Amino acid sequence: MRKGMQILNDPFKNKGTAFTMAERKEYGLLGLLPSCVRTIEEQASETYALYESKDSRIEKRHLLMEIFNNNRTLFFYLMKHHITEFMPIVYDPVIAESIEKYNERYIKPQDAAYLSIKHPELIKEELADAADGRDIRLIVVTDAEGILGIGDWGVNGVDIAVGKLMVYTAAAGINPSQVLPVSIDAGTNNEKLLNDPNYLGNKMHRVEGDEYFSFIDHFVDAVEETFPKSLLHFEDFGRGTAARILDKYQDKILTFNDDIQGTGIIALAGVLGALNISKEKLADQTFLTFGAGTAGMGIAKMLFDELVRQGMAPEEAKKHFYLVDKQGLLFDDTEGLTPKQQPFTRQRDEFANAAELTNLLSVVKAVHPTVMIGTSTQPGAFTKKVVTEMAAHTARPIIFPLSNPTKLAEAKAADLLEWTDGKALVATGIPVDDIDYHGTTYQIGQANNALIYPGVGFGALAAQAKVLNDDMLAAAAHALSGIVDPNKSGAAVLPPVSKLAEFSKRVAETVAQSAIDQHLAGAGITDAKQAVEQNLWVPRY
Repeated sequence: MRKGMQILNDPFKNKGTAFTMAERKEYGLLGLLPSCVRTIEEQASETYALYESKDSRIEKRHLLMEIFNNNRTLFFYLMKHHITEFMPIVYDPVIAESIEKYNERYIKPQDAAYLSIKHPELIKEELADAADGRDIRLIVVTDAEGILGIGDWGVNGVDIAVGKLMVYTAAAGINPSQVLPVSIDAGTNNEKLLNDPNYLGNKMHRVEGDEYFSFIDHFVDAVEETFPKSLLHFEDFGRGTAARILDKYQDKILTFNDDIQGTGIIALAGVLGALNISKEKLADQTFLTFGAGTAGMGIAKMLFDELVRQGMAPEEAKKHFYLVDKQGLLFDDTEGLTPKQQPFTRQRDEFANAAELTNLLSVVKAVHPTVMIGTSTQPGAFTKKVVTEMAAHTARPIIFPLSNPTKLAEAKAADLLEWTDGKALVATGIPVDDIDYHGTTYQIGQANNALIYPGVGFGALAAQAKVLNDDMLAAAAHALSGIVDPNKSGAAVLPPVSKLAEFSKRVAETVAQSAIDQHLAGAGITDAKQAVEQNLWVPRY
């Protein structure tokens, strides 16, 4: 292959029609492109017009992915200028449809590494081949067992890793040539995929137990050896495996689990933002988590840790939490409890009617929560009866229906405002337009992990942090919660996605400073703002 064709087929180097005549001659591109030389602004304008001509959101996504696969700089230039519009297209919620149709629409591997659990001996070689000599600093890996809202999608879930890295770059400015999406194909328990002749992954039920965790250990070792300066981000692993992997490696390597930690940070930031508006204290809140899976327990743990950091004794802090799952309120004798649930369960003798606490309404009546967070994927679970009962016992109920996509949300923001006479402080897992209610325009914060993980990861990388610990995560939550004006009528509890790049930088600087303060930063790194600025990638030719 000639040098010119190699460049045109390399999305990290390709500029398309923006190559000048001098560059075309230098790089062997003469005759390989139309004569007209265009600026990136002109390319973006033309591409956006084509984007607007597409009738459906999935077709819009396919166009953007075509640009992504051919010209990373142009893609991120476009996303920078249309971040609010593009976020739901390239990531949640449209990505769910993309994952479900991955087999039928597969064209390119999108520079991902596909690792089969059948061949642990090939991991290091596969990672090196996928990196193709690039200096990898950030890896998002998924085995796609627990994709929020749609479950187990096997190798199709690689789109989650690709999408997550898109947001890292668009929001925080991480160099796209230094990232690597990874799919761990450990099989799937999705019978639809196993019976699909077009499925591209291993057609077998999921490998579990010692063989699975041995593969993860081999993978982590290979990453540490091949990319020693990288952050390893785990995404959408199963309820049990995600926590076990994080517990094993959190204090040993630079790693992050978005489902546990990212969801926890954004929920904490939202609660802190709500309390800034209500002028109440965290220590005075009673928390009800509806959905006690990976995300729900990550939220409970983050809120618990914050109470302890503020001076509350651990045993006292635990009394502020109630977990509700499909069985109802979780007690210490409930069957099938996970290790993460056990510290937050209640005792039956605390309640005169413990046997009746099998649904959300009965629990709300019994415990009078001031904060109710949903990660249940149970649509409409926050009913009018549940919400009015909660609001009868607290002046400013904090209600976060976080499940997504839209069809799985526990409640609609407009209903929550109506049922509480505008008093509810709401954050949702999906984007919601401003709501006019009784003369006030309410802005609804989106508790999207994208508001937090790009800045967290970039800050840790910029500081060359040895680990990413709970103090850094808490610092990130406080940085995000302090951005919104709490005195504005109808103010959101979280800042808008439209300012994602702005506050991602602020979060990154805060995380980097925390690493410096804890003496966990790389040698010679003493200025957080300088470290972030020096590592910032900007989409330009």
